[in-house]
Amino acid sequence: MHRPVLLVIAHGSRDPRHAETVHALVRRVRSLRPGLRVETAFLDFDAATVPRVLERLAAEGVRDVVALPLLLTRAFHAKADIPAVLRGAPACLRIRTAAVLGPSPLLMAALELRLHEAGLDPADKSSTGVVLASAGSSDPEAIAVIADIAREWRHTGWCAVRPAFASAPLPRTEDAVRALRAEPGVRRVAVAPYVIAPGFLPDRIARGAADADVLADVLGPAPTVARLLVRRYDEAHLSGTGPAAPLARTPALA
Repeated sequence: MHRPVLLVIAHGSRDPRHAETVHALVRRVRSLRPGLRVETAFLDFDAATVPRVLERLAAEGVRDVVALPLLLTRAFHAKADIPAVLRGAPACLRIRTAAVLGPSPLLMAALELRLHEAGLDPADKSSTGVVLASAGSSDPEAIAVIADIAREWRHTGWCAVRPAFASAPLPRTEDAVRALRAEPGVRRVAVAPYVIAPGFLPDRIARGAADADVLADVLGPAPTVARLLVRRYDEAHLSGTGPAAPLARTPALA
């Protein structure tokens, strides 16, 4: 079966760690699906912009692309920025847009992996309060999704889970840490950044975690995150029975 090119679209950052982490994740995706062509593009702050990469693909004779937003929620970038930039793609490209990554049990598995790597003993789960620290958004839908994830994660055995946001209305990470300290049964507090790659907002999360006992790393190229990218690609690629429609008539998947 003909397989479209997978185009991973990241936000981009002035922080070089961001692109390094994205490329590490993409390498892991390639290792999971040998033979699949995987390209990386950025909305901003990188020479490999989405228009440039699309133009190169078209010039090379590529005709089918699955565009995968490297985003955890359907906020402004997923609803507006990425559709807008893809509408300017060369007319010869047929583009399907995959769903954003979250929510997904695979992301929750990656969060737990990062916490364990940071030194949190799984045996201490029932006495640990966790801050689910997101970059944040002005989109109420995205904020509600993070709150829902925190509630669901609490039911997997943690003593308590509270959401926090680096660029949204309160609570911030430091607020959630203080609130967890006061909760009955919480003997230690851990902060789990719900972000893909380092940058300005993840650094703000880290500063807010100064009084926590454990600070996990960003999700980055965690194995289950790579598996999730492959899953989103397959869902988009196999969702139709025929070739992808032109982008102007292909809405983003929810």
